Amino acid sequence: MNTLKAGDAVPNFTVNDQDGNPISLSDYKGKKLVVFFYPKASTPGCTAEACNLRDNYTELQKQGYSILGVSADSEKRQYNFRNKYEFPFPLLADEEKEVINAFGVWGNKKFMGKEYDGIHRKTFLVDGNGVVERVIDKVKTKDHAAQILEA
Repeated sequence: MNTLKAGDAVPNFTVNDQDGNPISLSDYKGKKLVVFFYPKASTPGCTAEACNLRDNYTELQKQGYSILGVSADSEKRQYNFRNKYEFPFPLLADEEKEVINAFGVWGNKKFMGKEYDGIHRKTFLVDGNGVVERVIDKVKTKDHAAQILEA
């Protein structure tokens, strides 16, 4: 798993959001972007993390950030997740793992003694030129916005 790190350029991508609209990295040129990867829509940790970003969205916007959530869930699952919790930001349905692989967040995981491949919960802060400024490896799901804003 070759994860992007600070100083790396993010490869351009185009993946559909929960409504089937194509979203590209180039759409965010000149803007600061938070790309948060989560293992699965509507699971407790992912819900806590996304809700925390929702609850602090105004503050994040004041700091100039746009937000994109990414998992390998289908458009339908992402749509239901976004609708249920009223997230003000798009969720990418990266079923082909285009963005997941571009950022290098797919890999071996351990959970309750079992090993499997999956998405690592990581967040990337990307500058207006598409370059990674900071990677948050240890995401605090209930206090994630604060981790982003402390930069």
